[in-house]
Amino acid sequence: MKRQPSTRIVIADDHPLFRGALRQAVSTALEGADVSEVGSLEALTEVLNAGGDADLVLLDLTMPGVQGFSGLLFLRADHPEVPVIVVSAHDDPAVIRRCIEFGALGFLPKTADVEQMGEAIRAVLEGGVWTPPGIDLNAPVDAETATMVRNLSSLTPQQVRVLMMLSEGLLNKQIAYELGVSEATVKAHVSAILTKLNVDSRTQAVIAAAKIAGTAWATTGASATL
Repeated sequence: MKRQPSTRIVIADDHPLFRGALRQAVSTALEGADVSEVGSLEALTEVLNAGGDADLVLLDLTMPGVQGFSGLLFLRADHPEVPVIVVSAHDDPAVIRRCIEFGALGFLPKTADVEQMGEAIRAVLEGGVWTPPGIDLNAPVDAETATMVRNLSSLTPQQVRVLMMLSEGLLNKQIAYELGVSEATVKAHVSAILTKLNVDSRTQAVIAAAKIAGTAWATTGASATL
């Protein structure tokens, strides 16, 4: 199936060899596609904010600047109009379902062949959802997890960044420096995060996020105060 050269795909993965495999899959599936490659969440943000609408992002779950599902959460909050296919070596069915719950329209295991990659890319560009065969997206989810997924999805891009930094054990002053904002602004973000996640402390917020993201979010070092 051929598409116009204006189709713009952004590959976000920190492994050059796998980016090359994805580029090959895109070139095979979409003749003339405009393909950009980045190796971190920061670089992805810069590309998307630089102008020119992206038709699709192929997003690695584990690259610099990303913890657990935080990259997906950030991207969906910052650019909700851009379709996302997650590419990951973590192909557990629960991980795949969580990615879809957080707004991805597809999930590609890194073990997928070029044909499957092309199939997924075409399906999502045509408005569908693609997951590996045998994945039941309708599997029941317990109420507590469903609520936390919904709450995490309500965070703004900056709140996602702050939560990521909380999980690294950074203090308000350090977060303010990293984000280039005042400590008062960081404190306001933390308060908003606690309210949205329905928890009472920074530590509880990080633990709540860790329950959703598995072991990918660190839970050590978070202070229990604002």
